[in-house]
Amino acid sequence: MNKLLYLVLAILISVSSFSQKDGFWDKERSTTKEISLSAGKRAIIKAEDLPIGTTEFVYRITVLDENQKLTSSLVSVLKAIPDPTGISQGTAGAIHLTSAISGDDKCTFALFQEANAANLFLKEGKTDRACWEQKEKVNKDAKLISSSSLCLTNLPNLWFGFESQNWVMNQKIVLEVVPWVDYKASRGWTKETKNEVLELAEKSDVAKILTYKAAFLATFIDLVTTKYKYNEFKQLLPVEKTKMIASISDESLLKSGKINDYLQDYNVHIRRLSLTKPEEAIKQLHYLITERKLGKENEFDLLGSLCLRTKQYQKAEDYILKAISMNKNEIKFQLHLAHVYLVTDRVSEAKDIHKKYKDQNIDVNTSWVKATKQDFDNMKQVGLPTDNFNKILRILE
Repeated sequence: MNKLLYLVLAILISVSSFSQKDGFWDKERSTTKEISLSAGKRAIIKAEDLPIGTTEFVYRITVLDENQKLTSSLVSVLKAIPDPTGISQGTAGAIHLTSAISGDDKCTFALFQEANAANLFLKEGKTDRACWEQKEKVNKDAKLISSSSLCLTNLPNLWFGFESQNWVMNQKIVLEVVPWVDYKASRGWTKETKNEVLELAEKSDVAKILTYKAAFLATFIDLVTTKYKYNEFKQLLPVEKTKMIASISDESLLKSGKINDYLQDYNVHIRRLSLTKPEEAIKQLHYLITERKLGKENEFDLLGSLCLRTKQYQKAEDYILKAISMNKNEIKFQLHLAHVYLVTDRVSEAKDIHKKYKDQNIDVNTSWVKATKQDFDNMKQVGLPTDNFNKILRILE
C-alpha cells in the first residue's frame, strides 16, 4: 500500500508542477476529531467552520481498533498534492488518501449541510436530506467533495453523521477534513455580495448623471472587488464608504472609457443647474476640475462662461484662455474670449477675433454670426453690459 501511495503522489506532483495553483489546502482550519461510538449507535460531528472561499474539501474517515493509531495525518498527505486537480473524482480515485492502517470495525456515514437534517439522522437515522451518503459499510474512506456538491451550499457549516455497524464492540472513528480555499473565492465575493456593490454604484453621483452606464457599473464592481475583500468592504465606516465611492467612481469612468460621455452629460447638468443656481453650478464644476481632476477644455470653457455670466471677468478670462491653450482649434472658445474682451471695454481685441472667425461655423449647424447673436441675447438677459454689442454686429453684417 505504501509503495502505491508513493507512486501516486509522485505522479501527481509531476503533473501538477505544470499547472497553476489558484488556491491552497487550509491546514490551519482543518478538522481532526476522534469519537468512540457504541455498537449500533449513531453520532454526529460538526466539522470546523469551512473558511470563506472553500470551493472543495477532502475528508478522510478511519475506523480503528482499540489500540490503533493513524500513521500519518490527512494534512501531511495533502502537502504533496498542490491542488484538487491532483485528486480524481470519486472514492476509487481518492484511495491513495485513505489511511494506511484501519481496524476490522465498519460504519456507514452521511454528510449534512444543515443542523436540523443532521439531528434528524441522529434521532431517526434518516439520510434523505444528506448532501452525500456512504451506504456501504467501510472501515476507511476518503473523497474529494467539489463545488458542485450541495455540501458546499451552506458555508461555513458541515456535519458528519456516523452509524456503527458493530453488533457488540465499541469502535473508534477518526474524522479528518481539509478545505481547499480558492484565492479569488476567499475574497468573499459572490453574485449576491456583488449586488450590494452594484446598488452602491447605481446610487452614486456619477451614475445619476451618466446616461449609458453599463460599462461604468461593471468597472465599478470590478475595482471594488479587486481592492477589498468582502469583509473589509462591510467594515468600512460610512465616511470611509463615501470616500471610496467617490474615488472608485472617477477611476471607473477612466478605466471604462466612459469619461467623455460622462463629461458631456455633466456639462448638460451644469448648464441646467446654472439657470436657477449659478453659484452652485460654478462650485460643482470647479470641484470637478480642481479636486476630481477630470476637467478638459470644454469644462474650463464652460466654467469661464459661467464666471462671465456672474460678472467674474478675470476668472472668466483665465479659464477660457486655459481652454484655448488645451485646444487651439476650437473657435467656440475664441468667441467666448471675445465676449470677455467686449464687456471689459477691450473692443479692439474683440473686433480682431470676430473679423478672423466671422465667416466660419462654430459647428455643423451653427455659424459664427448666429452663435454671436444668440450669445448677445443671453448676455442681455442676465444683465451683462450691452453698450458695445452694436460695434460687433456691424462687423458681422
